Amino acid sequence: MTEKQHNTAQGAVHYWTNDIRLERQSLVFLPGLTADHRLFDGQVKQFESTHNVVVWDAPGHGASRPFTLDFSLDDKARFLHDILTVEGIERPVLVGQSMGGYVAQCYFDLFPSEASGFISIDSAPLKRRYCTSAELWLMRHVEPMYRAFPWRTLLNSGPKGCCETSHGQQQMLEMMQSYSKDEYCQLAGHGYRILANAIGSSRPYDIPCPSLLLCGERDKAGSTRNYNRRWATGEGLQLIWVPAAGHNSNVDNPDFVNNAIADFLRGL
Repeated sequence: MTEKQHNTAQGAVHYWTNDIRLERQSLVFLPGLTADHRLFDGQVKQFESTHNVVVWDAPGHGASRPFTLDFSLDDKARFLHDILTVEGIERPVLVGQSMGGYVAQCYFDLFPSEASGFISIDSAPLKRRYCTSAELWLMRHVEPMYRAFPWRTLLNSGPKGCCETSHGQQQMLEMMQSYSKDEYCQLAGHGYRILANAIGSSRPYDIPCPSLLLCGERDKAGSTRNYNRRWATGEGLQLIWVPAAGHNSNVDNPDFVNNAIADFLRGL
């Protein structure tokens, strides 16, 4: 994988690709809030020899710093579109974990004919009808809540809340430790605010391509499991529960998730 960067007015977005071959299917991996490209190490290793692969550090994350936190969720989708255009990638399958799944849904709303598939991993719908007013209020006030906790407490609880396996918890800890407490709280607060703004806009956020929902059986992140049940029922989407896995289910059980991704790709 080769590291590259896309320059914007707010900063540079760093991303990684393999040797892009236009005849191959393209997979675009979008990590969740405060996570970086390492979240998808298990998937990149599996698919980089057979597919075009793109994975990024989202704006403000990992190597994509410094980055001014004044962008919207739509802006993130546009940054992604610009990157894929530069790389010559058409009709990709977007694979988004948690916040990455929201970025993908914004992408579909802005560019409805430009993707061939969507795989959501421990994410949730952007449609307003799935979210309560109380949940939107909480999203807008995440930053002061996080700041109320000592950094050591956040470093202890965050990995355990995301992962069931020791490997997954260690990886999440390392990603969290790449930030200062101030950076982490600002990034998390900004992420939840732009998410609340996107949901609150009440746009359609229809998914115009074949889709698959994956969710860890032991996902403890908010109401993610309940969201996925309602999302699957409300939109007629296939939902697969990932055994022995938490919110970062692709890290806790990479073989199961990789097989589910491969099965989905064969069906396109």
